[in-house]
Amino acid sequence: MAQRAGGPGRRRDDRGQRPARRSADRDERGLRQELRGMHGSSYGRYKALTGQWAFEAFTLEVQRVQPDPYAPASRCEVRVPAEVAGFPRELWSTPVRARALAGFLVRAAHRVLRDSRLRVDAGHQEVLERSSCRIDGGDVVLRLGIDLPGRGRTIDGRQAEQALCEDLPDAVEDALRHVNTDARQVASFVDSVEDTDALRRMLPSRGLVAFVADGAILPRRSGVDDRPLTDAIPFSSPESLRVTVELPNRGEVTGMGLPEGITLIVGGGFHGKSTLLRALEFGIYDHVPGDGRELVVCRDDTVKVRAEDGRRVHRVDVSPFVSHLPTGADTADFSTDNASGSTSQAAAIVEAVEAGARTLLVDEDTAATNLMIRDARMQALVAKDAEPLTPFVDLIRPLHEQRGVSTVLVMGGSGDYMDVADQVLMMDAYRAFDVTARARELAAESTGRSPEADVFPPVRDRVPDPRSIPTDRPKVRARGTDALTLGESTVELRAVEQLVDPAQVTGIGLALVSCARSGLLDGSRTVAEVLDAFDEEAGRRGVFAVDDRYAGDFAVPRRFELAAALNRLRVLRVSGFAD
Repeated sequence: MAQRAGGPGRRRDDRGQRPARRSADRDERGLRQELRGMHGSSYGRYKALTGQWAFEAFTLEVQRVQPDPYAPASRCEVRVPAEVAGFPRELWSTPVRARALAGFLVRAAHRVLRDSRLRVDAGHQEVLERSSCRIDGGDVVLRLGIDLPGRGRTIDGRQAEQALCEDLPDAVEDALRHVNTDARQVASFVDSVEDTDALRRMLPSRGLVAFVADGAILPRRSGVDDRPLTDAIPFSSPESLRVTVELPNRGEVTGMGLPEGITLIVGGGFHGKSTLLRALEFGIYDHVPGDGRELVVCRDDTVKVRAEDGRRVHRVDVSPFVSHLPTGADTADFSTDNASGSTSQAAAIVEAVEAGARTLLVDEDTAATNLMIRDARMQALVAKDAEPLTPFVDLIRPLHEQRGVSTVLVMGGSGDYMDVADQVLMMDAYRAFDVTARARELAAESTGRSPEADVFPPVRDRVPDPRSIPTDRPKVRARGTDALTLGESTVELRAVEQLVDPAQVTGIGLALVSCARSGLLDGSRTVAEVLDAFDEEAGRRGVFAVDDRYAGDFAVPRRFELAAALNRLRVLRVSGFAD
């Protein structure tokens, strides 16, 4: 890759390979001459741009050139040496701070290049680990797309020169050099992300599953605009749940701490129950300053589960929820290509626990009613031996006590969950109140309902077959956050509600292929062991654990969304269960 300013030697790149030796004329001047010389030529001549070009402040590598004007954009990478970028070491001294700095810089580059032909994947409100920008030993590495300009099928060299030799250097100068950034603003961004990460990491030691800071803004502007709602009511913790934490940069912060166990969120319609749960769903991510949810966090192992009619389920032990079926199918080794709402939600819970989830989020609006509750009158009408479903209300307590899995549940239609809740939170006009004491008084009055289970058995660990994943240069393409194309298969992800960015979906596809190619998914490891191995690789190699050759944009996925995609792959084969 790029030679460091003032350094005579060439260094190895991130994949351990020495960069190709540059010819003397492959510099900015040579690139200008090349583009002027090919003006009006056939479009295929753009291929000559492939390789490295040395600019005064950075190195440009053209990695892939589109074959015609209508093909996907060409891809290039810019490396600004640490001495030129000039960002102080304290801004990238840890992996978290380096990710935060990259998040700041990619957004700055996106703003500068907004009206140019160059495109940068900057994301939205979440600060993800992206391939589009990273900090490598102080170097700033930026990946971009460019629709190389043409007139019909001939080259427009003048516009290409404007993009690559004018717009790009201006963006590097304005967005990727510390001397030209607002030092206070970049430090504030990095510090904010570090505080969020530190807060999330301290939750287990405090016995908490989530934290919502006083003053947080939870409502969003709309379903398609994730920025904070203007004039929203700031969150304020009930006094009984208020805790104080000490963060590395902000110092002392107060807010609501949700303890481990079972938390029930109740209240009237449109009073903020689902808004709070939605904020907790995305508490697994760090957010940009000004988002309003910077200090709304959940543990890393938090998973939102829901019903999903029609999904494929393959060899999942749903017997805790489904004792038997009229077809005689074995519910301890259950498969279907068209799951019902109840069986899909049962499978989603078991799959989440198998993948390592220790906090579940459930909203009654997206849950299967017959899996959630069977009240006293229905118990009297339909005998237990005629009802194969065991409702979640009877498994939620043993799931916590025997398997260590907490649940945060929005429920406005059934008071039976008061019997099992550790704490009950009421949302009233977007204000939170602790009504646990009153809920316990009501729960003391018998409804005549009888619990139908008191055990949640160990989850059976499945062993996926690596031949389920295509590895011979399969097509990987995201369709927003709703679906993933992987080879000849389409993986439906609409119900995987914690996905926030198409780059994550691309990352999931690439990671699945990488796991199969590298042997992490080898036919002997369980799902959990594959995910553990991937997490270890991602912690060590960052974006290169996902793919070290792909020139496009992607983000490193969480293990839980990776598992969700694997489970929804319609060609998935499970060879067996762990001993």
